[in-house]
Amino acid sequence: MVGLTHYLVLAFLLFLVGLYGVLTRRNAIGVLMGLELMFNAVNINLVAFSRSSNFSPASQAAGQVFAVFILAVAAAEAAVGLAIVVCLYRNSGSIQVDEADKLKG
Repeated sequence: MVGLTHYLVLAFLLFLVGLYGVLTRRNAIGVLMGLELMFNAVNINLVAFSRSSNFSPASQAAGQVFAVFILAVAAAEAAVGLAIVVCLYRNSGSIQVDEADKLKG
């Protein structure tokens, strides 16, 4: 039977992979993908804790509602991040994060 510990270990490993991607990638798309993995790890934790709680059904749904809000924030972050990547590519011809200081006005 899959329990809370299994979900927490999965979320931890997913978060570590995302953190590794954010810290080691110089490509802006890779950094955004790492952030999305980290958001998904948090979502797994919220839903797992919500499902394993012994509270009323209304309070159990709170974790799932928070997960939906995180998905909405992640979608907005991806849209803004991709817009920044497009601006970076138009100005410098590259999407390397090291060259992002060229966008200063």
